[in-house]
Amino acid sequence: MQMRHDPTFFAATARLPRDVRPAVHALYGYVRGADELVDNACGSADEARAALDAWEGALEEGRRRGASDHPVIAALVDAGERHDLPLEELRVYMRSMRVDCDGRVRIASAAELDAYMDGSAAAVGRVMAPLLGSDDADGVARLGVAFQLTNFIRDVREDWGMDRVYLPGLPEDELARGEAGPGARRAISEHVDRARTLFADSAAAPERCHPAVRRGMRLARGVYGGILDRVESSGYDVMARRTSLPPWEMALAVTRA
Repeated sequence: MQMRHDPTFFAATARLPRDVRPAVHALYGYVRGADELVDNACGSADEARAALDAWEGALEEGRRRGASDHPVIAALVDAGERHDLPLEELRVYMRSMRVDCDGRVRIASAAELDAYMDGSAAAVGRVMAPLLGSDDADGVARLGVAFQLTNFIRDVREDWGMDRVYLPGLPEDELARGEAGPGARRAISEHVDRARTLFADSAAAPERCHPAVRRGMRLARGVYGGILDRVESSGYDVMARRTSLPPWEMALAVTRA
């Protein structure tokens, strides 16, 4: 599943020690499964939530039994026991997935955004930390939140197309016109500053992980930092086009990593 849906992450996982790779694939399968239940739901919001409840219940039942008939759940239960993973954090992840069930998302405050990212990013980071060989789960979680916030900044236009506004402070009249006016630019500037603070606060996280993954983590930090730089250089206009790095900047990030 991971190779099919996210070949970049699959390649990064291949750099991990052999004994933890199956656990990472299992964790990816579980969170990807939840994400697809939300994004591909053809029924009502209640039906989507019921599907998430069933997915979460399957993991809880698998943990109680120590086994499951579903291959992803079975693999994750085994990984949790084998590597002493804090799988209870996945309840926090599922809480954030339920926010997306209505289709229309409006996050109105910094506190709401923090709560959402604690589930969508930090919780998964706390589960991943032992697999990365890290003794700093909080640092890995903060780095995950920095990545997530940068994604939200980069994807404002695409999220608006799905009737989702994850960043508080964005004027909807400007989003509807497809223009980054003063209000949107001011809000994006504040979110960029917050993302940079998160990256600074988690700067030591890669060095406290297994040596095999440090370069990849540094590369990701460099790429995401470059996205923030380009957003700033555009005058914080994230509506004109999706922000991405040109090949030369990507190559520079690889060299620095």
